[in-house]
Amino acid sequence: MSSPGSPIPLNRRDVRRLEIPINDHLTQAPASSAVDSVATVLEEQTQQTIDDWYLRLRSEELLEGSVTNKEARSSHLPELFRELIHRLRHPVVLGSAARASKAAAAHGLLRLKQGYSAAVLIEESRCLQVSIFNTLNANAHRIDFNRLLPDVMVIADEVDAQLAMAMASYTSGGALTSVLPVAPA
Repeated sequence: MSSPGSPIPLNRRDVRRLEIPINDHLTQAPASSAVDSVATVLEEQTQQTIDDWYLRLRSEELLEGSVTNKEARSSHLPELFRELIHRLRHPVVLGSAARASKAAAAHGLLRLKQGYSAAVLIEESRCLQVSIFNTLNANAHRIDFNRLLPDVMVIADEVDAQLAMAMASYTSGGALTSVLPVAPA
């Protein structure tokens, strides 16, 4: 009798019983398709991710306020995704000074003019990260697993940096928008 935590001895018949399902799985598994980067997946799934974000806002009742129209509410996101994808493809040190985003600054000022609270900007950002991670999870079979965690860290850093720029613009009443350099295209 083996003690708890010690390996259970296997005889040849046990090993063969394990080999069959493993071999069957290996021979029946679909041929591996090309592995995509997180940037490629997000580029292809931008609109679906934005749609998921908007539905998430609706389900969490964050669409109260002056703008509930999907196009107006999400107008800042295509540029945010372009900047995020650029950052994924051209990484910088995590936590380093983020390149200024006129789109993020304009988003903060727009939400101020629309009468939204700062808390709404934060919740929008949180919902965006959840939607991005949901997209990655739905496409995990396509993604280079070795790059997934580092890219998730870049996503969190970039989305947080964009939120910080939006909040700086929001709290300054837009005074920052005229001095920000243009982010990469």
